[in-house]
Amino acid sequence: MEPVTLTTDRLQLSTFVPADIDEVCAAAQDADIQRWTTIPSPYARVDAEHFITRVVTDGWRTDTEYTFAVRADGRAPIVGAVALHHPRAGAWEIGFWTTKEFRGRGYMTEAVLGLARWAFTTLSCTRLEWRAEVGNTGSLAVAEKAGFTLEGVLRAGMPNNGVLRDCWLGSLLPSDLRLPTPLPYLPSPGPPPRRQA
Repeated sequence: MEPVTLTTDRLQLSTFVPADIDEVCAAAQDADIQRWTTIPSPYARVDAEHFITRVVTDGWRTDTEYTFAVRADGRAPIVGAVALHHPRAGAWEIGFWTTKEFRGRGYMTEAVLGLARWAFTTLSCTRLEWRAEVGNTGSLAVAEKAGFTLEGVLRAGMPNNGVLRDCWLGSLLPSDLRLPTPLPYLPSPGPPPRRQA
């Protein structure tokens, strides 16, 4: 797919371009971004170059990852990044980070909702999954404000810097945003039966 640009009330989501390399490199120096995401640490300019010129462009070309730079009113500086990746059986996973100076303004929640609507309407996504390492309360707050349902903890569910870590898992369905779903959904009637000892 060719890269697209999405807009929300306050934001423009567009693909990263080589002119963004230095800004991405600077944003990635933030200790919280390095701690809670799977980017290289330490993060060098060559890592930003690889991300923008290979990871982002290859993802769009192969339809396996759609990564967007998030900008307020379509202008620099970059507020953060949001991406859809790991497509499987109609579901996509969403990931995001916000630059330090733009946290707490609701920008990432707005970006996540804008990308979710695009995924549900354009990609026929049936389920959007969010994962974050247990303890990443900033990411959890964005997911909850965007309407994700926290489903539980996946033990050893996220590799980060050579270590398996527990992660939270949440989901957002098209119906959560009052959008049509490509397949009917039949929720389970309740919890599984308990085994007797």
